[in-house]
Amino acid sequence: MFYAYALRDGRLALQEADHDLSQALWIDLIQPGDAEMARLRDLGVPLPTLAEMEEIELSNRLYREDGLDYMTAVLPGENAAGDRVSMPVTFILSGARLVTVRHHSPRPFLTFPARAERSTLGCTSPDRLFSGLIEEIIARLADILEGVGRTLDQTTADIFQRRAVGAASDRLQAALQSVGREAETMARVRLALLTVERILAFHTAILDDRPEADRLRPVIRAQMRDVQALEEHGAFLGSRVSLAVDTTLGMINLQQNNTVRILSVIAALFLPPTLIASVYGMNFTNMPELDEPWGYAFALVLMGATTMGTWLFLRWKRWL
Repeated sequence: MFYAYALRDGRLALQEADHDLSQALWIDLIQPGDAEMARLRDLGVPLPTLAEMEEIELSNRLYREDGLDYMTAVLPGENAAGDRVSMPVTFILSGARLVTVRHHSPRPFLTFPARAERSTLGCTSPDRLFSGLIEEIIARLADILEGVGRTLDQTTADIFQRRAVGAASDRLQAALQSVGREAETMARVRLALLTVERILAFHTAILDDRPEADRLRPVIRAQMRDVQALEEHGAFLGSRVSLAVDTTLGMINLQQNNTVRILSVIAALFLPPTLIASVYGMNFTNMPELDEPWGYAFALVLMGATTMGTWLFLRWKRWL
């Protein structure tokens, strides 16, 4: 399927599916089929396949062919099943229109058409439209990083809360899972920032061929600075993720050590009584206490006294 937008009164307006695509300023294709690919070929815009878009070589992601500039970025979004994924999105820029090819749903492609005219350069030309869409993508990546930061603030605060031991175990496990999800989100965002930065560098190199090069160049430089700032912020959040993981694992180890310590103390307390019971459980003939009426009480008192003595010794050593 696809969405075609034309320029009306300085704003993007959605065209009907059967409308003449040659009048469209932006054509957004989602999982294009053979029919959509044929219609774009008739416009002189051959579309790359998903396999070609997923190639990691720069020559397959950033190139010029027959007057068309092909630029591919890997952006986070949702697939048809609603799962969070990172997949390639190809921008095909010409003097007449912007064509985007994607196989998932990054949020900027859903929000940008309604506010394209409010971007820095507006949407009156394909170059300005492309610049505005990149601006929307960068803003979305910044929002995701901000959300990761808020989640990390909440998670780290929850890790250090004092609660019951039973609740602490579940809390630490939930915190570790939350940090793991945010780490995965961070990885997707940092990959997107890297590919967007490459797109902007490529676009800057070919900008002299554009009629609005002087107007576009400062905006692209500003976007490059924004991407670099977000990359630094992403690195900072990455260190926070590592700290949160280390802290959570440390708390889990402390909790496990405390449990093992309690079990060790219990075993130490019952060691002397067990030894005494084992001695009097031996079947030797010459054991006088076995024939005395006070033998059973004597064994019980001896086991209790050794248990209390062991407990007092552990308290004196501050091992309890």
